[in-house]
Amino acid sequence: MTTGPLVPNIGAMKIALAQLNPTVGDIDGNARRILDACARAARAGARLVVTPELSLPGYPPRDLLLKPRFIADNLAALEQLAGEVGPTALVVGYVDRTGRKRGLPLYNAAALIADGRVLARTCKRLLPTYDVFDEMRYFEPGDEPAVVEWGGSKLGLSVCEDIWTQDSAGPAARLYHGNPIADLVEAGAEILINVSASPFVTGKFAQRAELVRAQALRYGRPVVYVNQVGGNDSLVFDGASFAVNAGGEVVAQLKAFEEDLTLVDLAPGAPPAEMAELPADVEALRLALGLGLRDYMRKTGFKEAVVGLSGGIDSSLVAYLAAEAVGPEHVLGVAMPSRYSSDHSLQDARALASGLSIRFRTIPIDGPHTAFEDVLAEAFAGREPDVTEENIQARVRGTILMGLSNKFGYLVLATGNKSEVSVGYCTLYGDMVGGLAVIGDVPKTLVYALCRHINETDARSPIPERVLTKAPSAELRPDQKDEDSLPPYDVLDPILDLYVRDERSYDEIVAAGFDPATVSRVIRLVDRNEYKRKQAAPVLKVTSRAFGFARRMPIAHRYELKNRH
Repeated sequence: MTTGPLVPNIGAMKIALAQLNPTVGDIDGNARRILDACARAARAGARLVVTPELSLPGYPPRDLLLKPRFIADNLAALEQLAGEVGPTALVVGYVDRTGRKRGLPLYNAAALIADGRVLARTCKRLLPTYDVFDEMRYFEPGDEPAVVEWGGSKLGLSVCEDIWTQDSAGPAARLYHGNPIADLVEAGAEILINVSASPFVTGKFAQRAELVRAQALRYGRPVVYVNQVGGNDSLVFDGASFAVNAGGEVVAQLKAFEEDLTLVDLAPGAPPAEMAELPADVEALRLALGLGLRDYMRKTGFKEAVVGLSGGIDSSLVAYLAAEAVGPEHVLGVAMPSRYSSDHSLQDARALASGLSIRFRTIPIDGPHTAFEDVLAEAFAGREPDVTEENIQARVRGTILMGLSNKFGYLVLATGNKSEVSVGYCTLYGDMVGGLAVIGDVPKTLVYALCRHINETDARSPIPERVLTKAPSAELRPDQKDEDSLPPYDVLDPILDLYVRDERSYDEIVAAGFDPATVSRVIRLVDRNEYKRKQAAPVLKVTSRAFGFARRMPIAHRYELKNRH
């Protein structure tokens, strides 16, 4: 059932969905990428090319938006684009000035340009401030629907969040009072176009499809949804752009996790366009982590990566992802055995490196470890050995990795998983060192699932079977096991999901069937280790609640400690 007027008989018009991977701040490079997509689409017969949100300056530009020169350069590039775009129209995302004396000076905007001029502009009306988003820090909301006639149809232009108003949008839909899509339909839009930069999290494919289909069905209008692809800092954008007809049927589906361009005709009876197959959840997670790592290195200028190989499952996964992302010849694995390292750990590290064809080096830490003990012996006199001495080993390893980074220009990849980082089972300035925490948003149980998936789908089965079956251990003291200090991961991870992701209270988590003492202990560990997470490397965000921009807790607080039973 529709709430808008019936759709007129939309004429034939080929629309190109140009799914691009911009680099934030590379305005000239992004403009060239946009023009190249326009040229390819025009040669294929497109009358309209749609690019993602803020495709010209890149998303998210964050505090670059506070630089007047950045805004001016982006506007100059828009005018230059307009001068180079011919009869094939282009929808491009950019930053516009409001021209107002009160309020913030900028809009998150999109323009439709053709024949050397800007034909229409729209400004994002719904500005998200949840999760990783902070758009009201920078932008004023738009207040008018933008409908423009082109190619025989009236196009309704919207930007990302403007389409997230259906119930399927989840909590986001309850944040807003207006409905930009309804306003576009009321203003006469016959085709709804949404330019987006929607970050990947697990399960996002299905949520977006349900959302856009619901809008099409509600208003009886076809929808073109074009999403950014690529990694920018902690965020990974999966692309997976698509178009649906007025009946909510998907008639074009672009690839996930890579640039793509597809033409679609939304006229009734027109044949569907190319339909890429989207990956299942675990494979999507693998691809997201690989893309995030690859783009982080490419866009920051790193050519080589170094990974500390413990012979455990976390470092094995990170090494695999690095080898796949940038090529095994650009990855160095370093084993740093101590007096407590088992023989099989070194064997497994070497076997992994061999299976991945990455470079491998062994640097024992007994010498510096003993030196630190000798230097600190007098200061520690009268105190029994404890976790301090264990952490010294981790910090020696961190120093070695950073030394290699300084000498050879390697990016150090931190190998801690989300479960460990959540409860502080990691050493500040030790195993937490690095320029990027590749799996810092991947719980331990999901680390195992990813590794099993890799071995099942990669003919090499590169991760040694013993890595998958042996008990996890930091090997910082004799016979140490993770479960000496933590609940089993199949218990810990669900509690962390409830507390960190879902913001459930102690009472609610206990009511879900978990042991009260275990819940109390886990909450205490999470709360007390916020200071560590504030000093951690950037984390690739792949879940709905990652540490970093998505979860902004104070370090000095006593709320849960005071209110928990």
